[in-house]
Amino acid sequence: MGRRPEVFVRSLSMEEGRKLARIGRTAKDPVRLRRAIVVLMSAQGQSVPDITSLMQFSADYVRDVIHAFNERGFAALDPKWSGGRPRVIGEAVRRRICLIARTSPASQGITAFSTWSLSKLRAHLLDRGTVAAISRETLRRILHTGGVSWQTTSTWKASTDPDFMARMHRILDLYDHPPDDGRVICVDEFGPLNLQPRKGKTWRPTSAPLRLRATYNRHHGVMHMLAALDLTTGKIHYRIRRRKRHGEFLDLLKSLRARWPGQKLYIVADNFSPHRHPDVLTWAADNDAELVFLPTYSSWLNWIEAEFTALRYFALNGTDHLTHAEQNAAIAAYIRWRNARARPKTGFATDSPIRTWTDYPTKVA
Repeated sequence: MGRRPEVFVRSLSMEEGRKLARIGRTAKDPVRLRRAIVVLMSAQGQSVPDITSLMQFSADYVRDVIHAFNERGFAALDPKWSGGRPRVIGEAVRRRICLIARTSPASQGITAFSTWSLSKLRAHLLDRGTVAAISRETLRRILHTGGVSWQTTSTWKASTDPDFMARMHRILDLYDHPPDDGRVICVDEFGPLNLQPRKGKTWRPTSAPLRLRATYNRHHGVMHMLAALDLTTGKIHYRIRRRKRHGEFLDLLKSLRARWPGQKLYIVADNFSPHRHPDVLTWAADNDAELVFLPTYSSWLNWIEAEFTALRYFALNGTDHLTHAEQNAAIAAYIRWRNARARPKTGFATDSPIRTWTDYPTKVA
């Protein structure tokens, strides 16, 4: 029997060679990786016997890969999975399962519990004959593929403000187009600042969480932080006081006025009663400061709220300060660090549904 003729891959361009080398470095699919290596070795002049001896592939496999690449190019590297056996549970039944999972058990005539677990949902599907057989893992995969996940319920406090849309658009316009004659400043109170152990997250050895005391005495009272976020620079200016009455708020406004003389101040604030105190309103009218009030129950429109979330997460969570001086020093250190890296605040909620509202949807969920 004569010797079989040698089989080599066709001549490759420099770009094709680089692409094969890149696939050999980065391919995650083992089939694609093996085929790319075979083609690359053949392009480098190695014969079929050389490739089989080095890679422990069969000679027929190597020849098939080379012939396929010569005929179809890089498409021949991609595996063609058969797809396995047909689905036992059809698409219509899968949609029905996802629909049942999204409804409450009471809507299905079950009053013994208020939510589904996988085992309870599986038992219900079997009892009602929706499916003849199904495992909990298959059920979990059906829900995952259908975009149904296990989530915590959330609440929404609908605004009762009849001028909600006008006020919201006024604030968004200030955020998007800061006035040339002044600067926009978001103000709010953060607190109360108790001396207490605060839960948080930290890197620890596995199964060895940091332990904090469970109880604490309330001997030292509480303090409050009054803060202002300057959108022009992105910096936070604040003070910590024992009370948060209109006097303390007015002192904060006066300090802001002294910081930027000659500029009009657009103060975005919520409807907390000290913010609307007659002394505050009179001072604002006499000192070129406009108080722009949020709609009721709409604190999420105040840009400083996001900064408070970060402050709580990085400066307070996971701590257990024993004195207010110690806790205030931690807050001051965080704000100094943050202000040193501050950037002008732009692009508030650019992808949020609020940008498309033409009226106020009171039932947001």
